[in-house]
Amino acid sequence: MGLMNYSRAQLGFILLVAATSLLAVSEAKTIVVGGSEGWRFGFNYTDWALQNSPFYINDELVFKYGPPSKTNSGYSVYLLPNLWSYITCDFSKAKILASETQGGGKGFKVVLNQWRPYYFASGNKDGYNCKDGLMKLFAVPLPHWN
Repeated sequence: MGLMNYSRAQLGFILLVAATSLLAVSEAKTIVVGGSEGWRFGFNYTDWALQNSPFYINDELVFKYGPPSKTNSGYSVYLLPNLWSYITCDFSKAKILASETQGGGKGFKVVLNQWRPYYFASGNKDGYNCKDGLMKLFAVPLPHWN
């Protein structure tokens, strides 16, 4: 049966299935935020994100950090609601994703499962980690176009 025997709708459906199959072949990556530095005070995550982008939908970000100690006041992972909250380190409407104790071992994992901006920050010490410690990360995952 040649392509001429299919209706436009059937051909469109075949193309859609083929395109979806190509997108599904792309594998998501697991990315440790900060690389070997992990999630810590004083590391520039904006620069790190620029150097390690692009991120793609279904990529997994892993936040690794130790529990509070004499050398750190403790870190966390919050999802901030918008760009203004990210810029100003305003946690009033933020959602906590990981507490001070959830970054150990294999770390805390976040899947970038939507095509939208994600604003992450450490909210400890009334935003001090975010403001002065540069502990904030912005990511907009792209669709896979393989």
